[in-house]
Amino acid sequence: MEPHFILTDKEFEEQFAGSSLDPTLFSHEAHLRLAWIHLSKYGEKKAVENITEQLQNFVRHLGVTDKYNETLTVSAIKAVKHFIQKGSIASFYEFITIHQRLKTDFKNIIEQHYSFDIFDSTTAKEKYLKPDLLEFT
Repeated sequence: MEPHFILTDKEFEEQFAGSSLDPTLFSHEAHLRLAWIHLSKYGEKKAVENITEQLQNFVRHLGVTDKYNETLTVSAIKAVKHFIQKGSIASFYEFITIHQRLKTDFKNIIEQHYSFDIFDSTTAKEKYLKPDLLEFT
């Protein structure tokens, strides 16, 4: 179990929103958890608005703005949404246990949607680029 699980969903969401989350807790899995929380509570449109704004504030607070990637952030939210639609799951722990690919094969999941490298693209970092291979469902 990853360290971010020491926090409840409410604590995790609030600390991230306030940029007070210990950065050592914000792993790839924690990013997916944030998407799961926001999608579950607010739906896709508001989840995207909340997370992109909060993540930009978080990296600004830490002084690592070069780490932010708009396309990757929105794509991660859309990927989590896709897997949420596969069935009702009550907790993120159960969700990520069932959908391990989001952790273990995330880059490959993203590469199914884009013919170019969104991980290192300056344009992708600055604004959301829609998939050119396969839309997220």
